[in-house]
Amino acid sequence: MFRTKSVEQSILDTEEPEHALKKSLSALDLTVFGVGVIIGTGIFVLTGKVAKETAGPATAIAFVVAGVVCALAALCYAEFASTVPVAGSAYTFSYASLGELVAWIIGWDLVLEFALGTAVVAVGWSGYVRSLMDNVDWTMPEALSGPDAAEGFGFDLLAFVLVLILTVILVIGMKLSARVTSVVVAIKVGVVLMVIIAGLFFIKAENYKPFIPPSEKQAAGSGWDAPMVQLIFGYEPTNFGAMGIFTAASIVFFAFIGFDVVATAAEETKLPQRDMPRGILGSLIICTVLYVAVSIVVTGMQHYSELSVSAPLADAFKATGHPFYAGLISFGAAVGLTTVCMILLLGQTRVFFAMSRDGLLPRFFSRTHPRFKTPYRPTILLGVVIAVIAGFTSIDELATLVNIGTLFAFVVVALGVLVLRRTRPDLPRAFRTPWVPVLPIASVAASVWLMLNLPVETWVRFAGWMALGVLIYFVYGRSHSRLGREGHT
Repeated sequence: MFRTKSVEQSILDTEEPEHALKKSLSALDLTVFGVGVIIGTGIFVLTGKVAKETAGPATAIAFVVAGVVCALAALCYAEFASTVPVAGSAYTFSYASLGELVAWIIGWDLVLEFALGTAVVAVGWSGYVRSLMDNVDWTMPEALSGPDAAEGFGFDLLAFVLVLILTVILVIGMKLSARVTSVVVAIKVGVVLMVIIAGLFFIKAENYKPFIPPSEKQAAGSGWDAPMVQLIFGYEPTNFGAMGIFTAASIVFFAFIGFDVVATAAEETKLPQRDMPRGILGSLIICTVLYVAVSIVVTGMQHYSELSVSAPLADAFKATGHPFYAGLISFGAAVGLTTVCMILLLGQTRVFFAMSRDGLLPRFFSRTHPRFKTPYRPTILLGVVIAVIAGFTSIDELATLVNIGTLFAFVVVALGVLVLRRTRPDLPRAFRTPWVPVLPIASVAASVWLMLNLPVETWVRFAGWMALGVLIYFVYGRSHSRLGREGHT
C-alpha cells in the first residue's frame, strides 16, 4: 500500500508511444491557463456576498489571506511540477513520495474536485447566458433551464451542450485548447480591468468607513451547518471584525481554486523544469492583484451593506447609473466561465489518465489518440458524465466539496515535499521550495485552518467519497497496480 513509484519510472512511462502526450505548451500558455481557470465565478459573485455578510471593505484583506494560503501551496507545487514533469498533479507527486494508497486517495479526491467544479461552473455559465438572452427577449423554456428554474422536470440544456463542446476541443488537442483559452482570457481580463479603471471614477471615500466593520457574533450554527472548527474547539466564527477576515478568507478561497490545474499539464509542457514554476506562480500573482483591486473598487463604489449578493459588480454600476457597464460585465462573465469549465475538465482527464496508466484504473483509458496525442478515451467518458450531471443536477450545496478537496490536495503536496527532500535528496530540482521545512509546514497549517472553517456536512460528504475510493482501491486498484505486478517496492 505504501510502495512508491520512482521519479525516474514516472518519467520513463511518459515515453511509451501509446501512452505519451504531445508536448506543446510554453510558460505563457501555462500562465494563461492559470488565469483562465482562476478568474471565474469567484470574482464575479463572491465579492459582494463576503463584503456584505462577513468582512465589509476588508474583503480585500481576505483575498490577500486566501492568496497567501495558495501561494504557500504554489511554491510546493512548483518544486514537484519541475522535478516530476508528469501528468496527474498531486496524484503523481504523492505516488513519488508518500506511497500508492495516499496517491490513490488524492487522485480520487481530485476526480471529485474537478468533476464538481466543472459542473458547478457550467451551471453558472448557463445562468449568465440565460440572463443575457433575457435582455434581448430570448427566453429558454423552463424545462430546458435546469432544475432550479423549472417547477417540474428540469434539464439545463445550455450547461450540457457547453461541456460536450469543450470535450471535443480537448480531444482535438492541447494547442487548440490553449488558443481558445488565450482569446477568452483576453476578453475576461479586459472586462476585469474595465471594472477597475471605470470604477475608480465612482469611488466615494465614505463608503470605506469603517474599513473593518465592528465584530458581531455570528449566529451559532446548528447540526450540520456548524463549521468544523466550532465542533472541535467550541470556537464560533464571527461576522466582521478582525476575525471576520479569516472567516471571509475561507469563503473567498473558492475564487482561487484552479491554479493547481496548471500542474496537471506538466507532461505536455515543452520545458517543464523552467516553465511550470513560472506558470503556477505567475497566474496566482496576477489573479491575486486583480481580486484585491476589484474588491477595493466595488466596496468604494457602493457601501458594503448595500452590495448585491448575486451580481455585485454589475449591480454596483447600475447603482451609480451606468447600466452599460453592467451588461458588459455580464457578457465578460459568461465568456470567461467557458475557460474555467474547460480547464477544470482538462485537469480531471489528466489525473484520470495518469491513474489509468499506473493500472489503478483500467488501462483501456491510458491510450492516447493516434493523431492528436490526447487522452481521448477518459476525456470523452468524463465529458459525457459531467455534461449529464450539469444538465440534471442542482449542486450548489456540493460546491463546498470542491473547496475541501483542493485544500486536502494542498496538504498532501506540502507533506510530499518534506518526504521527498528526505528520501531523494539527490534528485535534480530546477525549482526548490524556499525555507524548507518551515514553509511546507506553514502551508499545511494554513490549509487545515481553512478546512476547519467549512461546515461539518461538507466533511461528512467528503469522508463518504474517500471511503468509497478506499474500497475501490482494495477491490480493484491494489491488485491491478503496475508497480505491484512488476514487483516494485
